[in-house]
Amino acid sequence: MRLLLQHPPVGAEAPRFVQLTLEQDLFGGWLLLRESGQTGQRSSVKREQFLQQAAALAAFEQARDAQLKRGFRVTFAQGAARG
Repeated sequence: MRLLLQHPPVGAEAPRFVQLTLEQDLFGGWLLLRESGQTGQRSSVKREQFLQQAAALAAFEQARDAQLKRGFRVTFAQGAARG
């Protein structure tokens, strides 16, 4: 599952982005990647490991909701919806 969120640019600055990726690793665990920065510039990546899919999905949704509250908007979504 992957989400790309962007914050509208201010003035002549490049827009800021946050990309959240949730994927299963080779050992059955789950990896949440959070990449953030400005478009065209350096970005930072944070990794968080989970043993259970439910915990990983909850962390993904919590990270998404936090960015939406900060004014970011979803510009791209890929993956299965929770069902």
